[in-house]
Amino acid sequence: MGLDIRWPIGLMFSLIGVIMTLFGLATSSNAEMYHRSLDINVNLYWGLLLLVFGGWMLLMAWRAAKAGPAPEDKNSKPH
Repeated sequence: MGLDIRWPIGLMFSLIGVIMTLFGLATSSNAEMYHRSLDINVNLYWGLLLLVFGGWMLLMAWRAAKAGPAPEDKNSKPH
């Protein structure tokens, strides 16, 4: 199998995290926007959380690719 599922997941979460973090930073001075969320900049904090998760997935995919393919099970029969 060629593609590790962690690559696209990590890229997607990282991209959305960057967008949300930038939006949270750009709107941090707008107190009216965050009044409903108890004046917490949820876009900034969730963006950072998504960015960390996406980075972690990319790191795990990179480590798996660096380690090489997993050894085959000796009990499995060839197809």
